[in-house]
Amino acid sequence: MYKFLIRPILFLMDPEKVHHLSFTLIKLFSKIGFAAVFRSLYLIKDKRLERELFGIKFQNPVGLAAGFDKDARLYNELSNFGFGFIEIGTVTPKSQGGNPKKRLFRLKADQAIINRMGFNNLGVFEAVENLKKKHNVIIGGNIGKNKITPNHLATKDYLICFEALFDHVDYFVVNVSSPNTPGLRELQDKEPLTALLMDLKRENREHAQRKAVSEKPILLKIAPDLTNDQLLDIIEIVEVTGIEGIIATNTTIARENLKSDCVLVEEKGGLSGKPLANRSSEVIRFLSEESNKAFPIIGVGGIHSAEDALEKLEAGADLIQIWTGFVYEGPALVKRINKAILDHS
Repeated sequence: MYKFLIRPILFLMDPEKVHHLSFTLIKLFSKIGFAAVFRSLYLIKDKRLERELFGIKFQNPVGLAAGFDKDARLYNELSNFGFGFIEIGTVTPKSQGGNPKKRLFRLKADQAIINRMGFNNLGVFEAVENLKKKHNVIIGGNIGKNKITPNHLATKDYLICFEALFDHVDYFVVNVSSPNTPGLRELQDKEPLTALLMDLKRENREHAQRKAVSEKPILLKIAPDLTNDQLLDIIEIVEVTGIEGIIATNTTIARENLKSDCVLVEEKGGLSGKPLANRSSEVIRFLSEESNKAFPIIGVGGIHSAEDALEKLEAGADLIQIWTGFVYEGPALVKRINKAILDHS
């Protein structure tokens, strides 16, 4: 019903307006009693789907990637669609409006999206307030820096977000790979990235000791555009810093072999969706094989079917996340993936 009735109507409207409309509708339908209906339609509970990574038990391996619920406003309602975990953010210390509109584009011929949102969010402390609601789903906190913060002061921004979210999320994701904040990807270079992660690990240890609680897992989200040499650096950085894992991958700045109109293809921003599927799997496989499976990997990028998800898992991913596939395929995609995993277990 989603693909043949709902999606065609939604795709007639501006993508960003549709995103806000979808939030309103999901929240409305959940309030009037549809939460149980959604759970009955999409949620699969089976012990064989459970995964335990970095001290966290996931009810199933299918998560919602960061960027959909930026300000942690809808995670409870979204969990009714069968997700095993939901990543909020990217959040920054201060509220920021992001890049000028129009900044979100559908490439329907490619089943893709280009976005140049620019970490638009209401700030980490707004997200904290929203996360104080009771929830029964694993929450990841994706953190970044404000656009106006120069790179040599970026660590402070990440530390502010880390400290604010510590009591409210189950794991952290360090986002230095978005192409939509000027200069951000320079933080992926070996020296500044190592220093940033070491500072976060130190804060993690000290914060946990002060509160007499366990440290929170820290993961790094990387770009698909890294070379093999840079990926080898990432493996070394994980070992040196002791972070818990990698999310592969963020959106790409590449534009190869696209079918959509050149006006759309030439839009600035990060490309997500089907065209990213192969490169994302290549990065996952490279990291898994070259590290000898030394750390967990969450695979994301181009997952529009159960077969796409199984490919990521076969490449070496331990968990997977969807975002653009959720937009194009609807919530039934989560159930199809989990059913396929059970069929192959």
